[in-house]
Amino acid sequence: MDISRRAPKPPHRPLTTTVHDSGTLRRQQPNKPSTPKASDALPLPLYLTNAVFFTLFFSVAYYLLHRWRDKIRNSTPLHLVTLPEIAAIVSLIASFIYLLGFFGIDFVQSFISRASHDAWDLDNHHNFLIEAERDPRRTPPQQPQPAPPHPEPLISTLSSEEDEEIVKSVLVGKIASHSLESQLGDCKRAASIRREALQRITGRSVQGLPLEGFDYASILGQCCEMPIGYVQIPVGIAGPLLLDGFEYSVPMATTEGCLVASTNRGCKAIHVSGGATSTLLRDGMTRAPVVRFASAKRASELKFFVEDPVNFDALSVVFNRSSRFARLQSIHCSLAGKNLYMRFTCSTGDAMGMNMVSKGVQNVLDFLQTDFPDMDVIGISGNFCSDKKPAAVNWIEGRGKSVVCEAIIKEEVVKKVLKTNVAALVELNMLKNLAGSAVAGALGGFNAHASNIVSAIFIATGQDPAQNIESSHCITMIEALNDGKDLHVSVTMPSIEVGTIGGGTQLASQSACLNLLGVKGASKESPGSNSRLLATIVAGAVLAGELSLMSAIAAGQLVRSHMKYNRSSRDVTKISS
Repeated sequence: MDISRRAPKPPHRPLTTTVHDSGTLRRQQPNKPSTPKASDALPLPLYLTNAVFFTLFFSVAYYLLHRWRDKIRNSTPLHLVTLPEIAAIVSLIASFIYLLGFFGIDFVQSFISRASHDAWDLDNHHNFLIEAERDPRRTPPQQPQPAPPHPEPLISTLSSEEDEEIVKSVLVGKIASHSLESQLGDCKRAASIRREALQRITGRSVQGLPLEGFDYASILGQCCEMPIGYVQIPVGIAGPLLLDGFEYSVPMATTEGCLVASTNRGCKAIHVSGGATSTLLRDGMTRAPVVRFASAKRASELKFFVEDPVNFDALSVVFNRSSRFARLQSIHCSLAGKNLYMRFTCSTGDAMGMNMVSKGVQNVLDFLQTDFPDMDVIGISGNFCSDKKPAAVNWIEGRGKSVVCEAIIKEEVVKKVLKTNVAALVELNMLKNLAGSAVAGALGGFNAHASNIVSAIFIATGQDPAQNIESSHCITMIEALNDGKDLHVSVTMPSIEVGTIGGGTQLASQSACLNLLGVKGASKESPGSNSRLLATIVAGAVLAGELSLMSAIAAGQLVRSHMKYNRSSRDVTKISS
């Protein structure tokens, strides 16, 4: 029992003995001050006081009812009262208040009694335990809950008293946290002050979140608002990946053990089998605004106008004004009642192109407003694009770069490197990636783990991680060749959304990973070639990852490898600190 918070015990008083007239000795406890009672404040004993007020209440109530009955009979207004009636009303109210309070006397008595005793007194607890032994129906009082553990100490990163004053201004609301960069002119200092203010507001430390060693000016106005640090993600290398006759060392940013090692094994199997080949099927980013008319007939008129080849050239001229790289490719419309969804597709050079295509769409909408003044533009994006959501339109029509990548793996490589056999891989792919995904109702998920590789490369190269959703749409096909001796494996990915300029690609770490692949920045000789090459590398890495994971499952190695490489008993938080 924790007694660290108990009040000090009163000094012990020995028991005294007294001799009574009868000659017997009796032990007496030392005199203790009597506990005050609520009834002590009354001039009469409690039972007499209660009797007086009960009698007063009912007699006055009877008197007033009798008087009001007489007034009603004599047609006398009830609001005309005499002095005795006023006294009777006052007595009725007073007795009612007393009787109402009488029911709370017991509560007041118990409250005063509890306040006069120390709940932490050990002697009281000892006496209670003795009484509990005599009466087993009594239960001991609940022990106090231990105090919660103290949070980690808040470590300040401030370097001057001036910064301390700015933190105080942020805390009281004189300076908005989001405006620190513009007011101070120093992005690193603004992040430090914001970080300190956050710690004081929440009372929680962010000590493990790094602050130093990052260029905060490089993200101002384009990558992240209100920064307080950055997250460290390790980057591993898989490869070399032999793709279309060239070798690539593929950077993968991940915290999942076995992922890089598994992809690396797939790259080895592809390399020793002669490499993989890729084909770019389509290249076009999409945006689909939604507009509304008063009737479905009027909406269909705009649909026919936009899809008419005669009008396409005029719309292309308007659209292409938004950028020297934006080139409108097609407009596909879908009608839902009186609402029209127009899916614009355009090439965007080496940029991923969402902003580029959005500006072009806005130009076309402004142009159409002249011929269709009754058109109500509901939103620049109506989800028919479809961005950062699984959608059949992306699976069928494609979005971004559509790529197919294939390789033929020799029988001896399947056995020596992948530790399985051709027949087992073919059967597993049929039952898992195809039939299993169909049973699950998958949309674009006819693969083993394409999302793993796509996400790791996206984070390492500064792509939008949220676009991993549609970029991971993939169907993996595995078939036997040469009478079942060799293996043909392919991945078809209809919507890989990548860019080599803009967004996070210009950050130092992500730019270094792009440079490692030879696709940093925009291509001056052939605009768009760098982003297209990056898309094929992503597909090639997915091919390697699919091949290795499927082999591990077929050989029964998946669980053993993860138990060996994806579990750790070390507390890395203590190591980092």
